[in-house]
Amino acid sequence: MNYRGAILDVDGTVVRGDEPIAGAGDGLSAIESAGLGRVFVSNNPTKRPTAYEERFARAGFEVDETEVVTAGTVTARYFAEERPDAAVYVVGEGGLVEILDEAGVSVVEDADDADVYLVSIDRSFDYDTLCDALDILADDGVAFVGTDPDMVIPGAERDVPGSGAVINAVAGVSEREPDAVLGKPSETARTMALERLGTDPEETVVVGDRLDTDIALGERFGMTTVLVRTGITDEETLSRSSIEPDYVLDSLGDIGRVLDGSAN
Repeated sequence: MNYRGAILDVDGTVVRGDEPIAGAGDGLSAIESAGLGRVFVSNNPTKRPTAYEERFARAGFEVDETEVVTAGTVTARYFAEERPDAAVYVVGEGGLVEILDEAGVSVVEDADDADVYLVSIDRSFDYDTLCDALDILADDGVAFVGTDPDMVIPGAERDVPGSGAVINAVAGVSEREPDAVLGKPSETARTMALERLGTDPEETVVVGDRLDTDIALGERFGMTTVLVRTGITDEETLSRSSIEPDYVLDSLGDIGRVLDGSAN
């Protein structure tokens, strides 16, 4: 296979917190040596690409902000293209609101003024918020959108709930499924990643630690998929999943075997 580009997950694949994952440096070097372009795609909706540039630097990796796509930038792109005139109420954190503001998305402070109810990771999420969601989403004219589906995020000290947990809570109480969930493996995320790489899907390899986001992204859009064992997916989850990666590696450090065709 003649690969020209790599889509790389961040947390659980390259870093955990601000620390490099064992083998990640070797993997990035192998990708560079093979002449592939790269883009890092994170389902974190609260951080700008510049924050990732700084975070990678703390881990010892040189990454430019133009090589980073996040669930926040994917969400901003979605509103620009699909709902450019939307008034958006955000259940989420300040970083997400700033990303949307900078992209020209109309964010409203009063949910009664919104025609989109956007739900994301929110560490101040509480019972009152659920009560509000129940009321607001009773109106079918208000769209329900989530930033990303990640149920659990690999943290530096322990795994923590992600946007998916908050979205599911809102979906449960409102008895409504989201109209759209962004981040990986959405079509908007695919479009942004491939635009950055300038590659077609069949020329692209996707590497990550999650079946339902990273591997699903590649599987859904015809890319080669590589699961690494350094993050959230254990052997039991892999054996039970209907999503099957093309390759399973101990770490990103083994990616050279996929690129040179020696991996089984």
